[in-house]
Amino acid sequence: MNGFEIDCELNYEVLNPSVFVFNIEAAHTPRQRVLFEQFTVAPDLAFDRYTDAIGNRFTRLQAIPGPLSVRYTAIITVEGASHPVDRAQISVAHLPPSVMPFLLASRYCESDAVFSLAARRFGSLASDYDRVVAICDWVRSNIDYGAGTSLPHGTARDVLLHRTGVCRDFAHVAIALCRALNIPARFVTGHVQWDTPPPDFHAIFEAYVGGQWVLFDPTAMASTQNVARIGTGRDAADVAFATVFGQARMTRMNPMTRTLSREELNHVLQSSHRAVQLFAQAA
Repeated sequence: MNGFEIDCELNYEVLNPSVFVFNIEAAHTPRQRVLFEQFTVAPDLAFDRYTDAIGNRFTRLQAIPGPLSVRYTAIITVEGASHPVDRAQISVAHLPPSVMPFLLASRYCESDAVFSLAARRFGSLASDYDRVVAICDWVRSNIDYGAGTSLPHGTARDVLLHRTGVCRDFAHVAIALCRALNIPARFVTGHVQWDTPPPDFHAIFEAYVGGQWVLFDPTAMASTQNVARIGTGRDAADVAFATVFGQARMTRMNPMTRTLSREELNHVLQSSHRAVQLFAQAA
């Protein structure tokens, strides 16, 4: 189990009355537990929260012209994978209905257009798991990572054409290649601790292999065990960290994550357990 302290701040200059939808809060999952969190807005504006069918958490607010600051702080724990990956093949006919949408082409992952590449490069490998590992290796070797090189609306095909991008682009290419081989794959965003600036959100992906969702990072920039999950979707369109309906200019982005030491984590867990006990006694 790993523990993380998250301190994420986003600053904007709002040019006209605008509605913001943020997806920056840590997800509640069987392997991820949110021990503490706080969402604040300056100036003091009303906001509402909602959760979609997958469990993505969104915060919506209406901002007036002028400066806007949004801050999310949290302490969470993340458990590693509890079961080894079964390399047995699962045909499309036997996939759970819940994973079927992640076989289809989507806005940024045109899996139907990359079938020839996927089949030629990875179709002969023994198992779906081996194919996903090979896809990650190939993407890492054939796409150059470059900050600022990602096109705002660039798709997997665009990245394959230009052979450069950032983490979201690496994930989109890997997802498209997986889906082309009938391997369900989905986009995952998260908070992660970076050793060098600038701080940023991270994008990886999950593939459904051996009867379970398994995380992969085609950039190899972060251990999947050290990613605090935020959102899960078909691609980046489903889980953008901020969607603006109106006009606003981002002036600062500072999503910081710090890994807690074992002593700090134990202290937090003990404090959390004690707080639950006190709450139960008061009730």
